[in-house]
Amino acid sequence: METIYRTWAETAALFERRGFPQETYGNLEEEEYILHPGPAALPGSLWLDDHQYRHQNPWIKAGGRPEYEGIDGAVTGYVIDGDLHVDGNVLNLEYGSPALIVLGDLTVANLVLSGSSHLLVQGDIEVETFLGNSTDQHVEVLGDVRATLAIMWDEFLPGIAGRLRGRALVPGYLDLEDSGLAAEDPAPLARLADLLVPEVLLCEGDSPGDDLCLADAGLRYETLIDRMVSGLPVIRGGRTVAPLEELPPQG
Repeated sequence: METIYRTWAETAALFERRGFPQETYGNLEEEEYILHPGPAALPGSLWLDDHQYRHQNPWIKAGGRPEYEGIDGAVTGYVIDGDLHVDGNVLNLEYGSPALIVLGDLTVANLVLSGSSHLLVQGDIEVETFLGNSTDQHVEVLGDVRATLAIMWDEFLPGIAGRLRGRALVPGYLDLEDSGLAAEDPAPLARLADLLVPEVLLCEGDSPGDDLCLADAGLRYETLIDRMVSGLPVIRGGRTVAPLEELPPQG
């Protein structure tokens, strides 16, 4: 998979040529980025967690800065100059992970953004589950987000210029309309139990216990994350994907 290491000046010049607004990418770190020059398709999952999974990232061989803090070839972020199709999941669970910038559409089984994710998409996102948790994030989508289920917790609120099409679960204090996010539920009468596998739902009489569950939403949060990390679906009829440790080494 061809990749090129680019300076910030070269990266910003590409954004300008593609009509990517400066107000969208202006908060990125002005350092080197790994560029995939054209659309990309990944057969497995993409982990953005820098420290634990970076050596299995398919683009890491493009280069990297000298070793720092025991990590060789540090990466600020990845730029895909076109659409990105991921058969599996895109996950960011930690802080300090690389950014992902897609100058096209992003299609993925499940998208999990926690920690300090930086995700910018010039087109649309199509996903089974779109999950964000924490405020320390920069997530902007210039098109629509089409998801069976979108979970926005701990004051996570992505910038979506188009519409969010799907069931949205948000804390009771958050009004999506007041926040400026246009949302449309194509099946408003469907129960949550009709959308999700039973393993992630709270049962009657369950004790949520601290932050282990999203009690207000009726979800077992940690079970939800564990299933996606393991490659198991959380949406009824959703895709099962290979967990990272089962994927062949990227060449």
